[in-house]
Amino acid sequence: MSVLVVGLSHKSAPLATLERAVVTGDALGKLSRDVFHAESVAGSFVISTCNRAEIYADVDKFHDGVSAICELLARHTGIPPGQLTPHLYVHYEDRAAQHLLAVACGLDSMVIGESQILGQVRQALNMAREQATLSRALSDLGAVALRAGKRVRAETGIDRSGASLASVGLSLAAARLRGAPGPGSLAGLSVLVVGAGAMSSIAVAAAARMGAAGIVVANRGHARARRLAATVSATSADLSRLPAEIAAADLVVSCTGAPGVVITAECAAQALSARAAGRPLVMLDLAVPRDVEPGAGRLPGVTLIGLDELREAVPAGLPGAGHDEQVAAAWRIVAEEFAAQLSADRAARVAPTVVALRAKAAGVVAAELARLDGRLGSLDAPARREIAQSMSRVADKLLHAPTVRVKELAGSPGADSYELALRVLFDLDPDAVRAVVRADQGLLPAPDDEEGR
Repeated sequence: MSVLVVGLSHKSAPLATLERAVVTGDALGKLSRDVFHAESVAGSFVISTCNRAEIYADVDKFHDGVSAICELLARHTGIPPGQLTPHLYVHYEDRAAQHLLAVACGLDSMVIGESQILGQVRQALNMAREQATLSRALSDLGAVALRAGKRVRAETGIDRSGASLASVGLSLAAARLRGAPGPGSLAGLSVLVVGAGAMSSIAVAAAARMGAAGIVVANRGHARARRLAATVSATSADLSRLPAEIAAADLVVSCTGAPGVVITAECAAQALSARAAGRPLVMLDLAVPRDVEPGAGRLPGVTLIGLDELREAVPAGLPGAGHDEQVAAAWRIVAEEFAAQLSADRAARVAPTVVALRAKAAGVVAAELARLDGRLGSLDAPARREIAQSMSRVADKLLHAPTVRVKELAGSPGADSYELALRVLFDLDPDAVRAVVRADQGLLPAPDDEEGR
């Protein structure tokens, strides 16, 4: 089996397509299960965020796997294949593994180094594990990706600034409010955050760090709004008060994850009627699908910033002293973890042959002991034990060098030929090797990941 990823992201698709491709809640679980049950697929998990929708699968046939995944993604998103496939990318085997590591490390994000994606990868793996769709190969690769992401955050300064899509958006919005180019401050400004999920939490924390004079969290579930507001000594409100809260704010940040528009043009117009004439309002829409109706941005005095504009604001990641060096260090960690995983995978491939070889040797020893029993009569227990141990030691010593050497060579070019030579030289039964492989297949428990406990 081999790992395949089919997906689209902010790099490959326009926002309008990404909005339609986002799969959440029960629909996300159903997509993952349907992929798992597709022909040629032995395992699957799905990463779906505001900036990407990626399906990872453990497949035994590349073309069949790609076709099945593309068809299922089109069906679940409602996007006709002709409109979807031009924006899809496909990675296979080593490229797929390297891509997942880069994603988990924040190196493929719109804001290079943002840390939220690591938790999103963990959630995707956990969901697949709960649904029993995670194969051994995908679980192993997922564990490596999480480890690489943790190393990047512990060993580099790539996310030391706490930068995220939300913080970049807030900085851009503050600059628009003050009419000045470059990063801005929120000092003296009031901020309304609509939503209480993960992105909203990041936005609230960023607004507090940037010195906002007041922060209000509005959410459909008021209890969640209160809990999030309490983290920064902010206030909370119910969505029923949305027009009034917009009227009082300088900056509105919306990131609810709702399936439809949350702030309509009519709602925004109602809020503007209660504001002082000429007072500017900036709306920052971080949601996919979008929360703010585009017509709201065409109202007098309103500036609407969406993800399309943020893409242009951060085309090459975050600026800052030493950032390029930290990104390079992160890529080195990705290369190290990938190389280690590749070596482990190759060693694992020869393991069944080694096990089968040792099993054959044990069978030969057992047969010779039985022959001795027949020719020499019944041996007393101590003598038989000593003979058995001596024969086993001879077999182990003869097999030690070739088995150790084939494991060492497993990570080198032409590794398959070394394993094949071992099978031919010792006349190993292919069925015996396959039996070891089948016995070793199965699901893995969650990786020992302290952050995920």
